[in-house]
Amino acid sequence: MTRLLKKVLFILFAANCLLAFSQKVKLTPQSKISVITCGPGDQIYSTFGHSAFRVDDRTQGIDVVYNYGTFDFTTPNFTLKFARGKLDYTLARQGFRYFLLNYEEENRWVKEQVLNLNLHQKQQLFDYLENNYLPENRDYKYDFFYNNCATKIWDVLKDTYGENLHFSEDYLDEYYTHRELIRQNVAINSWLGFGIDLALGSVIDDPATPKEHMFLPIYTMRQLDLATLGDQPLASLPDSLFEPRPTRPSDRFVSTPAFWLALVFLAVLALTYIDFKNNTRRRWLDFILFLVPGSIGLMILFLWLLTDHTETAGNLNLIWAFPLHFFVAFIVARKRGPNWVARYALFSIALITVCALMWMIRVQIFSPLIPVVWLTLVARYFFLFWSYQKPKIA
Repeated sequence: MTRLLKKVLFILFAANCLLAFSQKVKLTPQSKISVITCGPGDQIYSTFGHSAFRVDDRTQGIDVVYNYGTFDFTTPNFTLKFARGKLDYTLARQGFRYFLLNYEEENRWVKEQVLNLNLHQKQQLFDYLENNYLPENRDYKYDFFYNNCATKIWDVLKDTYGENLHFSEDYLDEYYTHRELIRQNVAINSWLGFGIDLALGSVIDDPATPKEHMFLPIYTMRQLDLATLGDQPLASLPDSLFEPRPTRPSDRFVSTPAFWLALVFLAVLALTYIDFKNNTRRRWLDFILFLVPGSIGLMILFLWLLTDHTETAGNLNLIWAFPLHFFVAFIVARKRGPNWVARYALFSIALITVCALMWMIRVQIFSPLIPVVWLTLVARYFFLFWSYQKPKIA
């Protein structure tokens, strides 16, 4: 089937759904409601997978997905709102076939768990979703850990069925911290993984509760396997709707942060050795090695204090990436700055040492790649201290 034909069929199906929803719908006994869980994708927004509700009542021409994982790119000041954690996410309703087609094209697995509901319970959940889809109700305040497409599944079920819905505390074989849960989906030696470890704070190194594990769709799916509604199992075992095609894994080490950080480390060592031998100082290099950490520190400070992101609080990367470095960078760029620059270089080394100690006692878990950054900075900061003790330097 060509892509054009698929799109035509989707338009016809969507038109049929609009007619079906033009008045309040009463589900038939043949209807079913299920939870759809989708595997991770290659894009940043799809890294952790996805969860959604499906309502299927084909005797009335209804087969739609209620998707809590959408947002509007045309929102005024979109980038600023996204950065500050103030962007509203939206409940979308779309045809299931079109929904599934997206995941087939992205080659991401899709599983379905049919909820064991009687007709009255189906109608309750359907009415809740329809009411939530009203324009005045569909927007919600997104939170990466506590209010996303996966956590919404349980929240909606709990709101609908109340005390009749029972959470199973025994669905986990092992408990993880939030950072460990993230690393189950994001490779440490990737730019996304490295960036996450820089941006998120010590608050994500506390053990996650069983319910907090469910910010990841895979854990919501596991919970639904064991949860009960009344004295009955809540959902059936997952049924595969699409299995991904085998792909060749990408193994390009030259594109990883480990490769580039090591390359920078070796380059800085080589240039520092040449400066030492020639009794010179490359001011542009010192400028960069203070400006970049300082810029990172200012960004960390912004994410911690000036946004609504809960996961960026208590970020001890702020110690080695000291925001004052940004301003000191313009001083070390001079041919000869004030004498306190030498002491500031030793102070900067001390900050890195403090971070290493914080890591050892597990106050915060840093990226395993960060020692390469620290060694790069320490080598150059020691040279800067030495250079200011010399009476003559170019």
